[in-house]
Amino acid sequence: MTIKKVLVAVAATALAVASQAQGIMGGHVTGNVQADAQMSRADSTIGAREVEECLLLNTRADILYQNGGFSAGLRFEMYHNPLLGFDAEWKGQGLAHYFVAYNSERLSVTVGHFYEQFGSGLILRSYEDRYLGLDNAIFGLNVALRPWQGVTVKALAGKQRHYWGLGDGLVRGVDAEVNLAEAVRPLQGGKLRAIIGAGFVSKYEADAMILADQPGYRLKLPLNVGAGAVRAELGWGGWSLQAEYARKGQDPSVVNDYTYREGEALTATLAYSQRGFSATLQAKRVENMAFKSMRTIPGQQLYINYLPAITKNHTYAFLTMYPYATNVMGEQGLQGDVMWKVKKDTWLGGKYGMDIRLNSAVVCGLDTTRTGGAGTDGYSVNSGSGPLLFGEASVEVARKLSKTVKLTLTYAYQAFNPVVEGELPGLYHNNIVVADATWRVSKQHTLRFEGEWMGSDSRRDASAGHTDPRLGDWLMGLVEWSIGSHWFVSLSDQWAYNDGQGNYYNISAGYTHGATRLQLGYGKQRRGMLCIGGVCREVPASNGLTLSLTTSF
Repeated sequence: MTIKKVLVAVAATALAVASQAQGIMGGHVTGNVQADAQMSRADSTIGAREVEECLLLNTRADILYQNGGFSAGLRFEMYHNPLLGFDAEWKGQGLAHYFVAYNSERLSVTVGHFYEQFGSGLILRSYEDRYLGLDNAIFGLNVALRPWQGVTVKALAGKQRHYWGLGDGLVRGVDAEVNLAEAVRPLQGGKLRAIIGAGFVSKYEADAMILADQPGYRLKLPLNVGAGAVRAELGWGGWSLQAEYARKGQDPSVVNDYTYREGEALTATLAYSQRGFSATLQAKRVENMAFKSMRTIPGQQLYINYLPAITKNHTYAFLTMYPYATNVMGEQGLQGDVMWKVKKDTWLGGKYGMDIRLNSAVVCGLDTTRTGGAGTDGYSVNSGSGPLLFGEASVEVARKLSKTVKLTLTYAYQAFNPVVEGELPGLYHNNIVVADATWRVSKQHTLRFEGEWMGSDSRRDASAGHTDPRLGDWLMGLVEWSIGSHWFVSLSDQWAYNDGQGNYYNISAGYTHGATRLQLGYGKQRRGMLCIGGVCREVPASNGLTLSLTTSF
């Protein structure tokens, strides 16, 4: 009997027993269900293709049983067929995630699928994001020991999930973290906050027939690739400083064109906060840090590590139209963020006060010189910065105008280089204005109005290869009506009024009751990129119905 069958049997037995004996054994069962459906038809004006299936469906159900320190879980997933923008490899159904675990004050053990992160993720972050179609869970063994107060030691080994199977590479890692303010008696109860940590991760993958650039030669591939990192976090009063440095050994793969240069990454964050004010300064440098458990797999699947974004996460449509995507091969950047809560009953804050947020970020490539192809170091790094990849400066002001009306105004300037999405290099300069007003008409009725404008110097030019539907100048309007705590109706339209492509209208309605939410929508979706935390997937154009249901118990 394989370990997979054993784990499924144990988890299923625990869940079955719990369903019959809740309250008797002291355990309880929780879970959640999510279903997203889509219907789309051809639309030549926006480039939406014909979909053979009448209905596309992504569904998942998670069930978790807990009894004291013991827990077991199962996840059923079904993709028939995957929504537009999700890889066709997701097509299918079955138990995609299962585990049994034990957790106590001193020890945690998980067998099966698990998610784990060392530090900020520079050398290891196992996680899933259902909206990106990303799940790199590790199937194996994960152990955490807490031998003394403030000390945690982790060890893990396993293979990563790859759609409905497992990748060939074996991932192994150890990590140790010490909270000095808890572990060292003289520092306990003091003002100083200090945490230090270090980790090491290796992956083993069998040899493969990869040819070098020179005819008749094949690459001698490293079967074991290691990556190590050290980190520290210091705090005193309102100040805090976090820093982490990681280095990776020679790791030729399809991502770096099978070159042998080692990789490294450095992140640092300096922050200050007090009542009503906070400021943050972040810095990041990355070079050749694509760390995958299978060297021949392109795209976002099977990444062992994660490189955090260094730009602000936006929610408004035009502010996310040209999203930032982390360049794993090489980038360096800075971000500054200031938040100020102006007191009420002052000349600037007015009767109700005001929130002001300033943000600025710039990300550049590395200045490199190519020295060879596959089987060589590939390039050398020069001093200075490479081309600008992304830049942004924004100001956001939120103010309550009366007891029933709140207004938020945002202005942003963006510079975007489409080379980060694999397009022709260049720079688009965008000016974006957003006005968001909420009016509480009565206890049961709330109206929200949103208007956006984007002026851009980007222009369509098919002869030069510039056919991105995002190009040009845009207008957007949105009206949302909330009825009590249960119902809402929303109507929006995005219009490329100057040298763009398409008129993207959407109407949606939703109902919420307790932990259950149902939403139905109809409209057009522009082709573009969906990015979360610097990780992206392409979203194709579509025209049709969408239905979403989520519930938990």
